Amino acid sequence: MASVLIVNDQSLQRLGLRMLLTTEPDLTVVGEAAGGAEAVRLSAALRPDVVLLATPPPDTAGIETIRRITRPVRLLPDAPDSARAVRLPPRVLVLAPTSHEGQACAALRAGAGGFLLDNADPDQLTAAIRIVAAGDAVITPGLTRALIDAVRQQRTPHPLEQHIGPDTFTGRERDVLLAVASGWSNAEIAARLSIAPTTVKSHVSHILAKIQAHSRVQAVTYAYESGLVRPAA
Repeated sequence: MASVLIVNDQSLQRLGLRMLLTTEPDLTVVGEAAGGAEAVRLSAALRPDVVLLATPPPDTAGIETIRRITRPVRLLPDAPDSARAVRLPPRVLVLAPTSHEGQACAALRAGAGGFLLDNADPDQLTAAIRIVAAGDAVITPGLTRALIDAVRQQRTPHPLEQHIGPDTFTGRERDVLLAVASGWSNAEIAARLSIAPTTVKSHVSHILAKIQAHSRVQAVTYAYESGLVRPAA
């Protein structure tokens, strides 16, 4: 069961999304928010698996909302042993108008786990929520191309490169990172590398921690920017 927090500034649209999602037996809506500040507060209080950010295209404030929602929670050092494990933040799925595909790169860099255009049909939306909840990324083919092009056109190194290099990874972590950058899901990586899906998740978590990232999409960006993967011309 995946829990979802709906964020939209229109009450009728929130109602429509709630009605759609509640018909799915494996999805549950735990709350609604009308704006960014409320979304940050409720995501921290309700700890949903996915925050569906179905708002106008992410502007500066929207990007900061994504960053705040996906920022890992730092637990107090004197917390009980059972509570010292890293608390994973909710994953964000952005649903935006078709005329604002250019906002995708900024949203994904901020930590969003997926970017879906609002002309998607109900089955595509519910499938995307499940994929993001499972820790995989959702990006349409056109947006994937735009993301790669944006990386290729960059003239300044990404801040992550200043802290670590490709040699930081173990051989297996490198294999998993390359597979993630190739667009493989956890299940596909497990099958192709002959390892358990739980092992894949563990490797992905270690990779994200090492590159100080919050989502698989940021790991993909790092793989291209660091030279581990070179996009085809």
